[in-house]
Amino acid sequence: MAAVIVTEGQLYRDLAPDMKSRDRRLRVIAVGSGRADLLVEHDLRAPAGKKTHASITRLMSSAFELLEDRADTDPLYLALLAAMAEVHRPEAAPADYARAALHAIRGAEQ
Repeated sequence: MAAVIVTEGQLYRDLAPDMKSRDRRLRVIAVGSGRADLLVEHDLRAPAGKKTHASITRLMSSAFELLEDRADTDPLYLALLAAMAEVHRPEAAPADYARAALHAIRGAEQ
């Protein structure tokens, strides 16, 4: 999976060796300079609701798995995804994807 931008509302699973078996899930509640404030939503060995933090670099690494992202349900994101899927083929050039995205964005603005 490509690295994503860390934004408020995302839900991550902690894949650290000591946390993986706990199925620890953390919701991003604020993003600051270099770190994100998190809320524990699920942890098999500890209470939910505890606040913690992690570096943005670490959240974007293989130490965490992104489970939910608000962008995945954004109507513009879905329109862009559909437009790019429509032009996807082995010989598609980057310009084909950019053109499809531009048409989707302009259509959404109307």
